[in-house]
Amino acid sequence: MALNFQVVVDCKDPHMLADWWAETLDWVVEAQDEAFIRSMVEQGFATEDETTTHKGKLVWRTGAAIIPSEDQDKATGKRFLFQVVPEEKTVKNRVHWDVRLGGRDKDEVRAELEARGARHLWTANQGPHEWHTMADPEGNEFCIS
Repeated sequence: MALNFQVVVDCKDPHMLADWWAETLDWVVEAQDEAFIRSMVEQGFATEDETTTHKGKLVWRTGAAIIPSEDQDKATGKRFLFQVVPEEKTVKNRVHWDVRLGGRDKDEVRAELEARGARHLWTANQGPHEWHTMADPEGNEFCIS
């Protein structure tokens, strides 16, 4: 049996970060079921404080996910989940993801990402292969190559 996984990212503002990464990867923010959320509140299984409105839609306050655009209508498991945590990021990530640029110039992509709130942390290389290590708007590290 093949297994699948999702990457879960701790953050302060999951909806902002989901929007940022969806644009970066050309993915989409996974829709949340407003009727289900309302039903959970009405039945007492959740409170209004556990919800918020983002881009005019009722959503769970503490999480947002993104999926590949082509997977909107099927559950492939390819997913980034952004979830609220109370603490700030304080040290380097032990895990990060590499964004493959598909032939695009890494310096141009770096400039585009910086214009949208990312930070360049350092540039490294191994033999002829060079990459930029970046941080997203909340400081989570990723590489572009």
